[in-house]
Parts: sequence; structure tokens; C-alpha cells
Amino acid sequence: MIEDPVFYAVALPVLMLTGISKGGFGAGIGIVAVPTLSLVVPPLQAVAIMLPILCLMDIFGVWSYRRDWSRKLMLYLAPGALLGIGIGTALAGWVDEHMIRLIIGTIAVLFSLNYWLGGRRRDEARPENPVRGVFWSAVSGFTSFIGHAGGPPLQVYLLPLKLNKTVFVGTTTVFFMAVNYAKLVPYGYLGLLTEENLMTALVLAPICPLAMLSGVWLHHRIPERPFYLICYVFVFLVGLKLLRDGVTGVFG
Repeated sequence: MIEDPVFYAVALPVLMLTGISKGGFGAGIGIVAVPTLSLVVPPLQAVAIMLPILCLMDIFGVWSYRRDWSRKLMLYLAPGALLGIGIGTALAGWVDEHMIRLIIGTIAVLFSLNYWLGGRRRDEARPENPVRGVFWSAVSGFTSFIGHAGGPPLQVYLLPLKLNKTVFVGTTTVFFMAVNYAKLVPYGYLGLLTEENLMTALVLAPICPLAMLSGVWLHHRIPERPFYLICYVFVFLVGLKLLRDGVTGVFG
């Protein structure tokens, strides 16, 4: 396992933030985990270490929201996600991850700005559209496979539906549990789940329940309107982060 104390000094607060974000808001700012860990370990190793941790966090998340998720939505979101993971697996080694960050960051920022500048329209719930849902869930599965960055594409579809906040987080949590556990197979096939990475994840595992349950606690204490405002702020900030990383990688 990794023995460098600097790594753990960086990893512990980042994982706490990730768990609070996942447990309380569905995803959001936790997307910074891989870029931050990449400051102290290689990016591929950061992605590999994060996957078992995310899988463990998902268990606590799904248990917390086990009665509050949309089975109807998952009927077409889950197949879309598997399609995206399959595409990611097929293109592994060929994909320019910086360009993906640039595209997804642009979408997230424009999506957030459209909401804030939408006037009355931003308070209107958009009807479900399975075709649109499959598309965005496939994009989410693909970007999640590349770098655990599936939150913004999924939220582009889910947030405008104006679901009950708990159903929104519950559905997001179930979705990413399916995505993360599905990724174990291709990650193992690609040789990313090494003994060192798994043992490092095991050492970090005790923070998972604390972080997730802290997020759940916050979720039930934030009213619905501020909750959605926070979600859009998260998407915007994540978009800016992805844009910055993408521009630096492509043009830097």
C-alpha cells in the first residue's frame, strides 16, 4: 500500500468532502477527488484507488435512501450507463481525457448559467424523456469510467425534472452504485485494481461511513429550494474545474 503520509494528508479531507457530497447532494463537488489525488499519485492510480472507496460509499448511500429512489427512471438510466461504460472500455487507451473534461465542463457551466438566466422557466419541471435520459446516462457512464466524472451529465437530465430532493439524491445514489460496481469488471481487466491500490483503499475505508452519513444528515436539514440552488452551484463549480483542467491539458 502507499506509505507516504503526504498522500493521506491530501486523501482524507478529499474523501470526507466526496462522501458528504454524495450522501447529501447526490454527487456534486466530490468530482474534485481524482484531480486532487493526482497531485500526489499518478492519475490512473488515483482513479483506481477511488473506485473501491466509491463502491463502499455507495453501500451506505443506497441503504440510507433505500425507500427514496425512482424505479421508473432507473429502468432506462441504468441501461444507458452500461452503454457508456461499454464505450469507455472499448475506447480505453484512445480517449483524450483532457478533451472529455473540456466538453463536459463546458456543458456543466452552460447548463448552470441557463438555469440561473432562465427566469420563470427555471421553476418549471421538465417532463421525463427516456431518449434524453438514455443519452445523458450514457454520457455519465462514459465520463465516470474515464475519471469518476459522471455527476454533471446525469444532473443535466435529472435536475430539470424537479424531483423531490430525497428522491433525486436516492436515484442518483442507486444510479452510481450500479455504475461503480459495473466498472469493477473493466478496471480489473485493465489491471488497475492492483494489490497496492486495493490495500490503500482499504486503509482509507473507515472514513466512508462517517463522510456519507454526515452528508445524509445535512440533506435532511436543508429545505428543498436551497438544496437545488446548492446542487446547481456544485454543477457550476465542477464545470469550471473541468474546464480549467481540460484547457490546461489540451492547450497547456
